[in-house]
Amino acid sequence: CFVVMRCWHPRASQVVNLVKDYNADEIILLPLYPQYSSATSGSSIKEWLEVSKKNKINKPTKTICCYPTDDNFIIAHTKLINETIQNLNSYKLIFSAHGLPERNIKKGDPYQWQVEQSVDEIVKALNIEGLEWTLSYQSRVGPLKWIGPSTEDVIIENSKLGKHIVLVPVAFV
Repeated sequence: CFVVMRCWHPRASQVVNLVKDYNADEIILLPLYPQYSSATSGSSIKEWLEVSKKNKINKPTKTICCYPTDDNFIIAHTKLINETIQNLNSYKLIFSAHGLPERNIKKGDPYQWQVEQSVDEIVKALNIEGLEWTLSYQSRVGPLKWIGPSTEDVIIENSKLGKHIVLVPVAFV
């Protein structure tokens, strides 16, 4: 198992020789982003494929695209949420995912839809009557219009309710 990061170390160019020397029969790319976006999983997969081709890695390569409603992914979240809320009387769950510019979504990127699927499945699996929750997006940069609402704004708004805030990062394993 080798870890490659897209925006930090180790990058694909740093790992490619380790993979080559290992001489595996096949390579399986498993992004740690459960929901697919061209900006996250897509760019990471593309970078690996370019670097491995340039370095003449000619092994069969499989890609696990996304797993927004995978049973184990949902179970892991529900388990951690239940552990966190077990001693809280009054709380609100704020699911937070990395944001994307709206134009990416309008061009057909499935990310927001898959994030919403993940959250819906987690909420269903929690099976808590009257559960208060919301979905928000973080990490906006630049002048473009981003999907929302903003996690920062949602936290500020909900901090005034006198309830515990349970922040649930849902877009990275």
